[in-house]
Amino acid sequence: MTEVLPKDTIRCDACPVLCYIKLGQTGACDRYGNFNGQLVRVDPHLLLDRAKSQGTPLVPFLESEGQWDGSFLKTKETFVTAIGAGTTYPDYKPAPFIVSSEVEGVDMVTVVTEGIFSYCGVKLKIDTDRHLGPERNLVRAQGEPVGHVTTAEYGSQMLSLGGVHHLTGGTKSEGRATCETLLDLCNGKEVALTIDDGARISVAAGKPPVVNGQQEERMRVGCGSAAIGMFAKQWFGKVDEVVVVDDHITGVLSEHQAGKMLGVRETGIAIQGRRSTPGRYFQVAQPGTGWGGTNISDPLAILKPFKTKIAWPHLRLLMVSTTGEHFAYYELDESLHPIAKELPQQLQESVARIRENCEPALTTVLFMAGAGGSLRAGATENPVKLTDSVKRSLTRVTSGGAPAYVWPGGGITFMVDVSRMPEDAFGYVPTPALVAPIEFTLKKTDYAALGGHMDYVRPLDDVMREKQRQRQLTSLPENPWPLKPPTESPHNK
Repeated sequence: MTEVLPKDTIRCDACPVLCYIKLGQTGACDRYGNFNGQLVRVDPHLLLDRAKSQGTPLVPFLESEGQWDGSFLKTKETFVTAIGAGTTYPDYKPAPFIVSSEVEGVDMVTVVTEGIFSYCGVKLKIDTDRHLGPERNLVRAQGEPVGHVTTAEYGSQMLSLGGVHHLTGGTKSEGRATCETLLDLCNGKEVALTIDDGARISVAAGKPPVVNGQQEERMRVGCGSAAIGMFAKQWFGKVDEVVVVDDHITGVLSEHQAGKMLGVRETGIAIQGRRSTPGRYFQVAQPGTGWGGTNISDPLAILKPFKTKIAWPHLRLLMVSTTGEHFAYYELDESLHPIAKELPQQLQESVARIRENCEPALTTVLFMAGAGGSLRAGATENPVKLTDSVKRSLTRVTSGGAPAYVWPGGGITFMVDVSRMPEDAFGYVPTPALVAPIEFTLKKTDYAALGGHMDYVRPLDDVMREKQRQRQLTSLPENPWPLKPPTESPHNK
């Protein structure tokens, strides 16, 4: 039965929502609109130009008739991204663009489509010494659960946000908050998050995190033990004992193997917490936002009384955090009690060296999604052959022209650093799900061998002539060129 639509209304089939769009209006995603009775993609379709040098200016939008005819673009140096290309939904049809081009004498094909991802999320790598919250605790946006704290890595706190259970498995408000959070993070916007029994943070890709209202400056040089190993020689002879305070592994110079090798004298120091190997202590304090990611503000709180048979008056003690942000210098009095003193000049240099070796605090947003579903049908009628081609490194996966890491195992699970992608590369549909670009590039002969939609392959020159909705911009110089032919490896032959 043919559907009868109201006058001047069309139905969009770009996603499962199937919006009814009146003349001159856009759908719920603001990506498709009804213009003159035709379904039109609103956002510009991005093409990347391979810059020969940095500083290449952006080419303006191609919407203005008569301003630019494309004559000075080298099509061999142009890559058609999936940003603004449209989707394969309802997934029985070929990808919106299947583009052929000759590169270095090799015929290449790029399958270009925007994927609708319910199975997606972001991994947040937050370079800071601060403890943000206990592992497995919920991360919230707008009061709704959108992810959780996962295992911390060396000098970085890690959050896992999104995923199908938050997008579609909870309440509508949870799904909306999750989708909005992911979209903003992937498009480089700042997002406010709270962690249950933890910190309030504000994060954006490529920017320092703000923890409890304070912008972070640096990540730690290493754990307390690593700091001892790095700087033991610089302390030797200038101070009798050094304690590097750290939430994970607090280091003690005189007990550490580095100190032993240098001949550092025993000091009779005693540390709170659980002793691991010599000079390394666990659980000296609770996690927090104080010294070395602990909850302490007074470093003497982790010391027990010095051993009277070993320690001596005027013993020189330096206590420092793993970022050099916190430090204190003490000398023991006649009763072997630490007395705070001004930090000597010769030790100021070593504290400054710790700071110098700390990299800047930074937030990295990694978009991760499973492309092992129906969007593969846009490339071939036998989807598993595309998966196999990706696994064999015959097909290169990119997202907006940026290199993607493909996880081992089944399906096509990929991850991409959003800071290496063009701005505003992501969209959404209110199912809710994210819309993200994905491109598959391979040799034309390999594409034919996997049963690709050869009848829909279009030359790059042909695509370039469609100027009304295109925008050309310069590829980031640090990204490998997506069209470079793959190098043969023995397992591909």
